[in-house]
Amino acid sequence: MDAVLFDVTLRWLHIACVVIWIGHNWQNVVTNPRYRAVLPSDPDDVVRDVFIAASKREHGIFRYTSLIVLATGIVMLWRKDMLVEALTLSGPSATLGAGIWLGLVMTMNLWFVMWPHQKKVLGFVAAPVEERLRCTRITFRSSRTNTVLSVPTMFLMVAGAHGANLLG
Repeated sequence: MDAVLFDVTLRWLHIACVVIWIGHNWQNVVTNPRYRAVLPSDPDDVVRDVFIAASKREHGIFRYTSLIVLATGIVMLWRKDMLVEALTLSGPSATLGAGIWLGLVMTMNLWFVMWPHQKKVLGFVAAPVEERLRCTRITFRSSRTNTVLSVPTMFLMVAGAHGANLLG
């Protein structure tokens, strides 16, 4: 019974974090449909402290849910002895594996492209205004890349989890 409870907990944690991560991407598209080269204005010190704390919390939740999605997915596949088959895109797990690889690309894009530039945009890392403005374009494109990739990723993950062998 403990193994079943663990598997159910992993699956629910995986799904909840997918909703948070992908939902954040889509919310960003809805609230900012076009690129605008704007920076957060420099508020008063009191407001700035609140802004920085809220931004760090929001971006932290967003970033760390991507790692939880990746980790829980890998653990679930490992427990079912499907991890190697999925990662090598072979057998019935090939469809699921394609979704995993896209999810990995999205996670790397978030952590290694978007986040370093977003820190400059938000003022967490000191940078001249010109650099911060350049970074707004990079974060915009990086965010849109993840949003576009979320559609095939979700399709492949759901289809693969329900036995569709689209690539094999």
